[in-house]
Amino acid sequence: MTGYANASAAPVSRPAAALHERGGELHSGAPAAPAIGVELRSVNGRFLDIGLRLPDEYRSLEPALRELLTARFKRGKIELRLTGAGESESANVEPLPEQLAHLGQIESRVRELLPNARPLSVHEALQWCRGAARSGGAAEVVLEVARRCVEGLVAARAQEGARLAAILLERVEHLRGLAAAAEPLVPAAVARQQQRFVERWNDALVTTGAAQSISREATQERALNEAAAYAIRIDVAEELARLRSHLDEIARLLAKGGEVGKRLEFLIQELLREANTLGSKSTSIEMTAISVEMKVAIEQLREQIQNVE
Repeated sequence: MTGYANASAAPVSRPAAALHERGGELHSGAPAAPAIGVELRSVNGRFLDIGLRLPDEYRSLEPALRELLTARFKRGKIELRLTGAGESESANVEPLPEQLAHLGQIESRVRELLPNARPLSVHEALQWCRGAARSGGAAEVVLEVARRCVEGLVAARAQEGARLAAILLERVEHLRGLAAAAEPLVPAAVARQQQRFVERWNDALVTTGAAQSISREATQERALNEAAAYAIRIDVAEELARLRSHLDEIARLLAKGGEVGKRLEFLIQELLREANTLGSKSTSIEMTAISVEMKVAIEQLREQIQNVE
């Protein structure tokens, strides 16, 4: 099922910076421009296919992000794209005193073991503080943004699902109409076959000269027997009853919602089987046309149902 959602947040660059929501996005007291963004795109697919596009510094979050997606989605090709804070966005991050103190302690321990090591430059200290600012609390922010983005995609897919359900119900009603049109064709075909048999039987009696030896009642009885046997061979009442039952179940599942894709696919197979039987028992152009139109409508259902989760 298709859908798109995005969410963004600013990274936690100071311990006191708390996340707050504004306009559907997450913000912190640090940079004004959003630095962490999550995009989710979903397209149709029979199975769940997840693709992640993550910056190198967030590769460790891949298992958690996959678990987040598999918990909410069962079908479709879903692509998650994560964008992290660039150098331009983090260039103005001011080092915190505790960061510099911690860095000084690390440098002192290194100088004790390596007396000839050169001191850290201002540029190197700033680079280290920027990296610490991006990593501190970034995982929590990314996962929180991803959760909000997932909820947005769920809502988008729900809207798409409602439109898809309406389309499927239209196809179901179309199939009901075809079944109703096919039902009176069988008695008419039996009546035509009975009349045809009587005519041919009388012609044969006249040709052979046996018309005087066989009564009209016997001829009519034989015609009725032949018509009854013919009606049994072409009767499609059971097929139409099963077809209506499958259509009722499809309508019920669509109204129920939830994870019904697999059950709908099974019902589509059964519908196609009944339509094929109608075609094989067809004795008129009208019945053949109805069977073909049913197969077309069922194939359209099949294509759409592959998008249902």
